[in-house]
Order: sequence, then C-alpha cells, then structure tokens
Amino acid sequence: MSDRDRLTDILSLEKYLANGYNIATQEASNETLYQSQFQILSSVHQTQRDLFNLMQQKGWYQIEPVEEQKITDKANQFTQDQAQFPYA
Repeated sequence: MSDRDRLTDILSLEKYLANGYNIATQEASNETLYQSQFQILSSVHQTQRDLFNLMQQKGWYQIEPVEEQKITDKANQFTQDQAQFPYA
C-alpha cells in the first residue's frame, strides 16, 4: 500500500466520521453533549482539510479549474431552483 493509498483511505474515513458527527451533533440531547460533539466535529473537519491540502500539495488530489461562466450558470440555476422550495 502506497502513501497515496493510505492518505486516500484516511481521508475517506475522515469524511465518514464528519458525516456521522454532524448528525450526532445536530441531534444532541443537551448542551454539554452538543458542545463535546461539536468540538470533535470541528477537529475532524480540520484533520480532513489538512489531509486534503497535503494530498493536493503532493499532486494526489487534483481539482479541475472551472470557467467563471459555469459558476455563474450554476448559481443562477440554484437561484431558480430555490424559488421552488416550499420554505423561505
């Protein structure tokens, strides 16, 4: 197993943990539990970001640049879709 494979596996695990802690934090039954889970969630997010940055630096996580017009088109599409949401 290469370093790239290990970091990809760890990054996937961190994403999975973030998803779980996000739900757990939202459903915390009291403030103390909420604060504890929120701190863990923040730590997991920071670790995930650090891994992402490291992999990008090494060229193992490539992000394809997008044209400005595509961003504008997607933002406009979201605005139109948002108008159809049943809540404000």
